[in-house]
Amino acid sequence: MGISARELAAATPASRDRYIDLLRVASLAVVVLGHWLMAAVTEDGQVGNLLAVVPELQLVTWVFQVMPVFFFVGGFSHALAHRSRPAYASFLRARLQRLLRPTMVFVGVWGAAALVLQLAGADGGLAGVALRLVTQPLWFIGIYLAMVAFTPPLLRLHERWGWGAFGALAGGAVAVDVLRFAADVPFVEFLNFAFVWLAVHQLGFLRADGMIRRPALLAGAGLVGAAALVALGPYPLSMVGMPGEKVSNMAPPTLALLCHGLWLVGAVELLRGPGARFVARAGVWRAVVAANGIAMTAFLWHLTAMLGVYGAMLGLGLELPAPASGAWWAQVPLRMAAAAAVTALLVAAFRRFEAPGRVRREGGAAPFAALGVTLALFGILGLSMTGFAGLLTGHSATLIAVPVTAPVAVALTLAGWLLVDRPAARRR
Repeated sequence: MGISARELAAATPASRDRYIDLLRVASLAVVVLGHWLMAAVTEDGQVGNLLAVVPELQLVTWVFQVMPVFFFVGGFSHALAHRSRPAYASFLRARLQRLLRPTMVFVGVWGAAALVLQLAGADGGLAGVALRLVTQPLWFIGIYLAMVAFTPPLLRLHERWGWGAFGALAGGAVAVDVLRFAADVPFVEFLNFAFVWLAVHQLGFLRADGMIRRPALLAGAGLVGAAALVALGPYPLSMVGMPGEKVSNMAPPTLALLCHGLWLVGAVELLRGPGARFVARAGVWRAVVAANGIAMTAFLWHLTAMLGVYGAMLGLGLELPAPASGAWWAQVPLRMAAAAAVTALLVAAFRRFEAPGRVRREGGAAPFAALGVTLALFGILGLSMTGFAGLLTGHSATLIAVPVTAPVAVALTLAGWLLVDRPAARRR
């Protein structure tokens, strides 16, 4: 029987930075609520984006596009974890266990469902849309895998150069955008998946060593930089991807998104004092501990829950008002409450796969671990692009410059997971 959240909360050492745990939970919660709110489903089962229906709302993404905060928190946690477990294979295995296990269960369940639906010819309408959409948030897990994989070398650079290491990554992001927009160099923009997100991750290392001493300056510089780039450059207003847009700040990431990340990191650091006092309350801390124990499972299944709610409404013949209409906004609280309830049921069913297991401290083969995390990274990113629609017809998507199908992406992910976990699996 596992340890309860109350027992874990009571056993928390005084040295733990509880504010970091609060940021982790809060950032994922904002992402989930944002996805539920942005989905604009019509009577014919098509899913649009509220931000496209009401473009004025794109400005709110400057506050609620919080993935940079999650990656910043990841950098902080990875720095501490690697210093306590420096062997590369052991570090990867420990960091990825609670990430890849629930992800592979999610992929397995949806893959089987996709196969059944397509064999039965029932993959049209909202079901077909779901097969395309449910894997899209997996891009976040792919990027997170890259962050874990690059933590050891980037942490060494941080320990030697401090802010200079962050500056080098930020400079790489600047160079990529110059080559992309000024010189029209093909494919160079994909390098910013590394430069932008690893730069944000590097801020977590700086936070771990107490080197973010002027958060107001960081927030101000980021906000001014993002505003100037959007006003004067080729960057769109929205900090999330929009359907049909020629340039996205998210895919691939841009310098504007990096500035947005600086603004958010500075902002949450300015709130560190009151945030720490808030999470120090016993009841709040118990809630944060409980939420952290199911966060990845909830993230994986929240779109499934939302689409299930819309599917039930269509199946029952309930009216779906026009997106952004008065009736649509009036339904928002009920739809979100229903999605939360279905997510809770899915979490209850699958949370055991996120529960931490025993992680052995033995090292293992670093090359196998590096190969494994690379395969898993590309597999998950590929699956986020292909989805499960067209599983039997060979539907493919282009990952950078390489076409990939869903079965290939799943095989890559599974092989990568087994390679990362290989040394532990062989021991008795």
